[in-house]
Amino acid sequence: MSLTFPSPTLPADGRAEVFLRYLDFFRETVIAKVAALPEAEARRSRLPSAWTPLELVKHLRHVELRWIEWGFQGREVDQPWGDWRDGRWQVTPTETRAGLIAALRAQGAHTRAVVTAADLDAYGAPGPRWEGAAPASLERVLFHLVQEYARHTGHLDVVVEVAGGPVGE
Repeated sequence: MSLTFPSPTLPADGRAEVFLRYLDFFRETVIAKVAALPEAEARRSRLPSAWTPLELVKHLRHVELRWIEWGFQGREVDQPWGDWRDGRWQVTPTETRAGLIAALRAQGAHTRAVVTAADLDAYGAPGPRWEGAAPASLERVLFHLVQEYARHTGHLDVVVEVAGGPVGE
């Protein structure tokens, strides 16, 4: 997959395709940066908040799970907060980088399938994700996902640079 930033001048089939291009770009950028780190650095935190690059990968997978499957689709999800334990993101010693990356890519494929099959103006199914509020439209969910990925990709840029990994987009 190319890590070329999605140009705003590149024609797209519609708004949904624009959202998907940005999500794909940010997801693959996170994966490339984490994959370039030595294993010890991928599991090490260099921040006072104590999150690690692998924990970020797991977190982003669960973000998509919560917003697309549990939220928009209204599906029952086993452990929607499976990235979170004891007040912080968690990765167990038995979870591998390859497994976490595969899970993130699979979640991204699911997101793409849902988005291509739905209308951006469609509203999510009622359910516990919305905490009693009216469900959001798919477009609002995707906007939230793009900002979440953009913010965390920026965080990861700094962590990877400090760890001696690749810099830039």
